[in-house]
Amino acid sequence: MPETTASYCSPIPPDLPSEPWPRAIILVDMNAFFASVEQHDKPEWRGRPVAITNGLQGTCIITCSYEARAMGVKTGMRLKQAYEKCPTLIQCPAHPERYAEVSTSIMSALYTITPDVEVFSVDEAFLDVTRCQKILGTPQEIAQLIKQTVYEASGLLCSVGMSGDKTTAKHAAKQNKPDGLTIVPPSQAKHYLHNVPVTELCGINKGIGGYLADRGVFTCGDMAQLPISELGRRFGNIGRRIWKMCSGEDPDKVTTEVNTPKSVGHGKVMPPATVDEDTLLMYLLHMSEKVAARLRRYNLQANHFFIGLNTAQGWISTKPRLANPTQDERLIYGLCKNFLKDNWSGAGAHQVQVTALNPHSVTGQLLLFDSDNDLSSGKTHHHVMDNINARYGELSLAPARLLNRSSMPNVIAPAWKPFGLRQTIEKTKDGKN
Repeated sequence: MPETTASYCSPIPPDLPSEPWPRAIILVDMNAFFASVEQHDKPEWRGRPVAITNGLQGTCIITCSYEARAMGVKTGMRLKQAYEKCPTLIQCPAHPERYAEVSTSIMSALYTITPDVEVFSVDEAFLDVTRCQKILGTPQEIAQLIKQTVYEASGLLCSVGMSGDKTTAKHAAKQNKPDGLTIVPPSQAKHYLHNVPVTELCGINKGIGGYLADRGVFTCGDMAQLPISELGRRFGNIGRRIWKMCSGEDPDKVTTEVNTPKSVGHGKVMPPATVDEDTLLMYLLHMSEKVAARLRRYNLQANHFFIGLNTAQGWISTKPRLANPTQDERLIYGLCKNFLKDNWSGAGAHQVQVTALNPHSVTGQLLLFDSDNDLSSGKTHHHVMDNINARYGELSLAPARLLNRSSMPNVIAPAWKPFGLRQTIEKTKDGKN
């Protein structure tokens, strides 16, 4: 493993005190994760500018390597503009199953250090190592151990931030990328954050940032001018937490439990200004199939849905309800067809979304007067179809209308987790992607 660049909160010297911290939180942040995975798998790309797009058809950059960033290429930039800045740029279609596989290996390895792991996203994780200090050593030794563990699990480098709270640790992890290590002792967290703009902290969006700016709070140090009670009155517990975050005293704990999602949804980007009804129906059916299959996988059902098309003028959407809950794609697709007939007037759309709202577990109790009992025989074919698709790949067995569906790969949702209901990207049972 290459030597790590370490930095410490000034004026803390490199020889940090060895006594245990009252609270020790680490944020592991992978460096340009998707691009790094591609460069690892293709050694000839190492040291070269690489941009990841959603399939070869994708024109928007999802992320890019540090070599590309040095040439001015940025996430969200259109490919045409990126080529103007970096003519030698390598376009690489995303391989989400591979990224999920590597992420799962990394997260599993982190659990060997401490059970207190919060998978924050596909390329980030918080670790509470407070209880591990007497076993694993000083903060610097623990941080180096984590970096080594990540490298051995994936062959990739990461940046690590360590402090006494989640907010300071997360901010510290961003300071010396790539392959950085920034340690901020809890006693120095307030000083470390003093001149940091409040909008750089995770969880403070433009709305809250604007509210604070109107009251003269631009940096974390400025927050001392504002009583915590004022933020509490305006934003409740979130406001009180924000006040403490700016003082390096974020009370939020590392959460090891993964909450059941409040929705199960899938969306897809379509060609710009799509107006062909058959194409729209194909995309709606595709999303209905994906939502239903995921509901069945986790034994969930729902009767409240969101169906929408994103147009140049904004979202056209509806939230229909069924009389009884379902996990059948035919009933969900029926709602989609009604939506298109009743709500769409021909506007060009570029994105489609189908979401099951407030899903809940299937009880197994049959409804006495279920008008959809004629679909009960579909449980057998669903079981067969789901098993085939789990083994050979998503929608290997699918309605004929989906033969010409989008070839663009799935994307990893921000709430993705390597296990449970939020594992929306995974390998097939025989190991194929």
